[in-house]
Amino acid sequence: MSTIALQDSGTALRRLYFVRFAFALVWAGLLFATASSLGPVSVALLVLYPVFDVAAAIVDLRASKETRAGAGLYVNVAISLLAAAGLAVAASSGIPGVLRVWGAWAIVAGLVQLGVGVVRRGMGGQWPMILSGGISVLAGTSFILQAGADGATLANLAGYALIGGIFFLVSAVRLRPGVASGR
Repeated sequence: MSTIALQDSGTALRRLYFVRFAFALVWAGLLFATASSLGPVSVALLVLYPVFDVAAAIVDLRASKETRAGAGLYVNVAISLLAAAGLAVAASSGIPGVLRVWGAWAIVAGLVQLGVGVVRRGMGGQWPMILSGGISVLAGTSFILQAGADGATLANLAGYALIGGIFFLVSAVRLRPGVASGR
């Protein structure tokens, strides 16, 4: 793999991580403002998040053809598409249904993110991604458990997105363009 290709990959990932941080920040603020009920805006936001994740994974795939992260990113595309569809359906059953779907997605996506981070650890900036993946698994479990509680809200999803965005920001700052990915 050429040094130029590695630098391009690292630079593209850094830019993507900054965009993911900004998206998470705005999305979390909007969801938090509408988190008390499932209305048209909150449902649209809930479906938008995994759709954005699909788009980000596709950009990531194109940017990192030289890395071995491709399989995990393809899995991420598939599960995020399923999550978007599942959230659209679950929204008709109420907040507990949404929390269950979001929780399941967070668990699987977290495992994938953890795996991709491990594969890319040689690039630098991946420990926040690895930690974020592990935290996502725990948070997903928490969302599923919250679904059975009285007074479940969407507010915790906003916090989850915000924390994930912060991990993307830290990774973007720490990423070392031009370094091979864990070979």
